[in-house]
Amino acid sequence: MIKRPQPRALRIGALILATALAAPGIEAHRFDHREEDEEHDHDRARQALMRGEVRPLAEVLRQVSARVPGEVIAVEFERERRGAASRWVYEVKLIRPNGRLIEVYVDAASGEILKSEDE
Repeated sequence: MIKRPQPRALRIGALILATALAAPGIEAHRFDHREEDEEHDHDRARQALMRGEVRPLAEVLRQVSARVPGEVIAVEFERERRGAASRWVYEVKLIRPNGRLIEVYVDAASGEILKSEDE
């Protein structure tokens, strides 16, 4: 049975943006934005959740918060492509307690933190 996202997750999900970011260390990856725009990002995330392809955003945010202290200011939901393989990725942007911005890339299916980078 698939858990439905809690209202807090839906509010946070409203922050999801679809912007393409070139990040060091993932140059070999390509994010597919052909049919993406920020107005439909939450729809793709909800559909992927209903199909069981990704973990709920609230769960992923709890995992990220446990390992990376800071205030979540934005979340992006993107399809990362590497050759024929692809996966969904949550990009979580946080403001650290020291005021610096950090981006954390999380495999949306496993919840594994793939990488993080300071801005």
